[in-house]
Amino acid sequence: MILSELRNYLKQQQRVTLHELVIHFDIDPDALRGMLGKWITKGKVKKISPDSGCGTSCCKCDPTLTELYEWSEDQSLSNFK
Repeated sequence: MILSELRNYLKQQQRVTLHELVIHFDIDPDALRGMLGKWITKGKVKKISPDSGCGTSCCKCDPTLTELYEWSEDQSLSNFK
């Protein structure tokens, strides 16, 4: 997978969990985090901290289920590409 495929998927979905990305692209979560990091550095993606996990305080949830990413490109700048 290349970064543009990830970009296109994020643009289409707007907000996704890491788990959704793992399933969609069939890639290791750590590899996806690295690619997401590139888009975060460019200011195109934001990692969102959920207000709460799954609703319990057991801390046994798979982090990929609660790790959220959102495409955050400023629409006013997208016309200048």
